Amino acid sequence: MTSVLQTSAVVPLHHWVAGQQVAGTSGRFGDVTDPATGEVTATVPLASAEEAASVIAAAKAAFPAWRDTSLAARTRILFRFRELLNARSGELAELITAEHGKVLADAAGEVARGLEVVEFACGIAHLLKGSATENASTRVDVQSLRQPLGVVGVISPFNFPAMVPLWFFPIAIGAGNTVVLKPSEKVPSAALWLARLLQEAGLPDGVFNVLNGDKEAVDALLTSPDVKAISFVGSTPIARYVYETGTANGKRVQALGGAKNHMVVLPDADLDLAADQAVNAGFGSAGERCMAISVVLAVGDVADPLVEKIAERARALRTGDGRRSCDMGPLVTAAARDRVTGYIEAGVAAGAELVVDGREAQFDADGAGFFVGPTLFDHVRPDMSIYTDEVFGPVLSVVRVAGYAEAIELINANPYGNGTAIFTNDGGAARRFQNEVEVGMVGINVPVPVPVAYYSFGGWKNSLFGDTHAHGVEGVHFFTRGKVVTTRWPDPSHRGVDLGFPQNS
Repeated sequence: MTSVLQTSAVVPLHHWVAGQQVAGTSGRFGDVTDPATGEVTATVPLASAEEAASVIAAAKAAFPAWRDTSLAARTRILFRFRELLNARSGELAELITAEHGKVLADAAGEVARGLEVVEFACGIAHLLKGSATENASTRVDVQSLRQPLGVVGVISPFNFPAMVPLWFFPIAIGAGNTVVLKPSEKVPSAALWLARLLQEAGLPDGVFNVLNGDKEAVDALLTSPDVKAISFVGSTPIARYVYETGTANGKRVQALGGAKNHMVVLPDADLDLAADQAVNAGFGSAGERCMAISVVLAVGDVADPLVEKIAERARALRTGDGRRSCDMGPLVTAAARDRVTGYIEAGVAAGAELVVDGREAQFDADGAGFFVGPTLFDHVRPDMSIYTDEVFGPVLSVVRVAGYAEAIELINANPYGNGTAIFTNDGGAARRFQNEVEVGMVGINVPVPVPVAYYSFGGWKNSLFGDTHAHGVEGVHFFTRGKVVTTRWPDPSHRGVDLGFPQNS
């Protein structure tokens, strides 16, 4: 939905181009809402193709000087940015809660995980160094280099407005690239806040830019010949579109898509631990996480006691305004709320047992927020939409399976392969699971196995389009390209030049 309505209570937002705010000129604006109250708090410009081109041009103009800036100077700026972000992380968390709705503890956790990547990028010099071979042939030396690409685009989703951009741009900037970030139009303020903080840290103008917009802005990034690479996180259909369009236009693309993450609970598992973690992983951030657990595969006789324990914990959760010490906040928009309640209705109609109905929860908030409480289904079948689709909300489905073999078969047959987990006290079963499961990120008694920053994040199958995962060593390689230099310098003694070398040197 677009709007041109602005009142004194609504803040007009802008693009960030070459170190300054730039007002939108397309005449199109999107409403930014507070999900806990339903109130419009800001309007964000939706860029035209012409506006996008001007932002890309600013990044292109800044690239030669930034590429030639010493690695030591680049990393000093990243260190200063790290210190500023660490000191003011609470401020950013509050901004995230105000626009996304997640509770402050979740928002603070998001910033902390993003900060890990900044810290990783501060040590990027070690990963940018090349290699050298002396005398590979007679008087011929060979060396390899890693060099920046140029302008890179980052297209980030609504559910992690700070963490996902931080997965990409610190590494891209540290490697010598310039960046155009296109945040979700639902939650644009975190990106603008980060831009100002980078400027405060001493980043030269034009190295980091924020382009607000919708599909028109995305298409401009995907088709511009001046953008050399695209990093994307979002739903699988859009990830596929970004990958196909970007690669067709000669770009390298890492497009991280959707998920349907399963958690296997074996009969020997600690059921209290498993129930606690199922609740945290299923309902944290209102289930709006690509690493959320949305399916629990209860093996054998574990199902009845496990469902009872999960239901008890789910009913005790307090849902409401994320600024009120609640356990779970609202969904990001009214449309998201309506989509999730539609899935709940579909699950009931398909015959699943609705153990905890989030539509009936009481919410601690003022106004007409976009709330759905924790929802738990039992006796879910693999043909039901609550199983097949990425609901992206606080809906947890329990599928009862006879044994380990049936559980692994269901997971491996799923078109998604982002994250999975197994809960067991049997090391042999865990080792077999991590070997056999066809999923990119695996947790053993860990429900949300998001890697630390020096490992790389990414799934398999329809959860990733492209060959390179986010951050870690793969992230550094994504934002650089290799070059090999072969050198021969004639021996001066062979040219009759006496430089004082010993004979036969």
